[in-house]
Amino acid sequence: MSQFLQPTILLLREGTDTSQGRAQIVSNINAVQAVADVVKSTLGPRGMDKMIQTGPKVTISNDGATILNLLEVVHPAARVLVDIAKSQDDEVGDGTTSTTLLAAELLKEAKPFIEEGIHPQIVIQGYRKALELALEKLEGFSINIAKDSAQDKRDTLLKCAQTALNSKLLANTKHFFSELVVSAVEKLDPNILDRDLIGIKNVTGGSVTDSFLVDGVAFKKTFSYAGFEQQPKRFENPKICLLNLELELKSEKENAEIRIEKPEEYQSIVDAEWALIYEKLEIIVKAGAQIVLSKLPIGDLATQYFADRNIFCAGRVAQEDLLRVQKATGGQVQTTVNGLNPETFGTCGLFEEVQVGAERYNLFKNCPQSRTATIVLRGGAEQFIQEAERSLNDAIMIVRRCFKANKIVAGGGAIELEISRFLRHYARSVTGKTQYIVNSYAKALEVIPRTIAENAGLNSIEIMNKLRQKHAQGDEEGRWYGVDINGASGVCDTHSSFVWEPTLVKRNALCSATEAACAILSIDETVKNPKSDQDTKMKPKGQPGRPPMGMRR
Repeated sequence: MSQFLQPTILLLREGTDTSQGRAQIVSNINAVQAVADVVKSTLGPRGMDKMIQTGPKVTISNDGATILNLLEVVHPAARVLVDIAKSQDDEVGDGTTSTTLLAAELLKEAKPFIEEGIHPQIVIQGYRKALELALEKLEGFSINIAKDSAQDKRDTLLKCAQTALNSKLLANTKHFFSELVVSAVEKLDPNILDRDLIGIKNVTGGSVTDSFLVDGVAFKKTFSYAGFEQQPKRFENPKICLLNLELELKSEKENAEIRIEKPEEYQSIVDAEWALIYEKLEIIVKAGAQIVLSKLPIGDLATQYFADRNIFCAGRVAQEDLLRVQKATGGQVQTTVNGLNPETFGTCGLFEEVQVGAERYNLFKNCPQSRTATIVLRGGAEQFIQEAERSLNDAIMIVRRCFKANKIVAGGGAIELEISRFLRHYARSVTGKTQYIVNSYAKALEVIPRTIAENAGLNSIEIMNKLRQKHAQGDEEGRWYGVDINGASGVCDTHSSFVWEPTLVKRNALCSATEAACAILSIDETVKNPKSDQDTKMKPKGQPGRPPMGMRR
């Protein structure tokens, strides 16, 4: 009988946890749904905030990417939602919660198909076909603003910024901050629109409406030595010298090795060190610099030297601030003082050091090559200012994308309902399982307006019935109807109400959510291979998996 027994074949390490089949897909869908339920209540203008405590730090936010990142999700399938939220935030800056909810809803709609035995690849194929049709229709519904006048286009950008701020902490002051955001983006090079050239500086204290925009660069006063108080704090049309050079006496000692044979020679070494630092300082002064900024430290000797000659200096300037000063003033960062001349200097209309709250700030205003701007953000609590900064970042990203794309659609769930109506109509023209899957995709799109209505305290069933009726008319007027959180009826023409969003945000959200749903549906097995404690101890540093000498077999 032994010749008929099959030998045991062990492919995986003993203790390895494996899950596979239909139950694995359903388990992944349930995990994704649990994560989406956490951020669901944050969607829309009346969305709620989440307080997340990580050690001593407390974060209050309703930004989907921020919340998911702080949750530290460990489930491998649910981590996909975190990744798509981050990609949405990096790409367009807004719509992270919508993307997360849409992906979870697509999986929720696919769950009955999986449980009934339909192969996941058929669902994936149907979803991708629905996405292709949705993107095609989205482009057809988009409104091109490229041919609008400069003033009309600016008004559109203001409306898009206000729509982005509607669901944020700054919703009550959206008109004030939308003006700051659009003005800041307008300072950038229109061909590049580099986000890093818009600085946001947080200053605790005062009202949020005390925030202001600096047409140029502003940064907090850096660490300074004695003698700084004697330096002038205001210049008109100054010559600005930008350095990546340390102006400290100790640097000469640390960068050289000198051997002496007689004690008398030590004094000559000290004199040489002083001569070197004074030579550098003298070259800077003779070149005509009035403001000296350096990424590296400027010591007490140099600080007093510049103060005696009415020159302002600041050392340890942050890299991003120095880069923005370079862009705004037209200066060039030098790594040596040799060859220093006025052509390498930058300039600005006005430099001054002012008191902002409890901090001192250096302001460079009216720069000739102003391709940068700084928003000085005020507020009471630190958590409030941090959330306000995240809100402004979303609005800035939206305005940048609108600058480039020049296409907008109506928000408030209007475009999702219109695409949903189109997909339902298309589903009637096909047969088989594809009809049900495309219908499910159309139904999943309704999660956006439904959730907006629920979070605003409205009757979501009544609102959805009204919106379906409006969109079913199929005319130009009913196309843009979405959720109205302020009106008595609960629905309105969101295009006429100036609730606008860039088309790029919706396109990226649809693509990311569908790709995430298809990726999770295609996973039918999860293998968890625990690391052995013995193997972990045996691994020497720098050589993972290789036993140390003396322990090899």
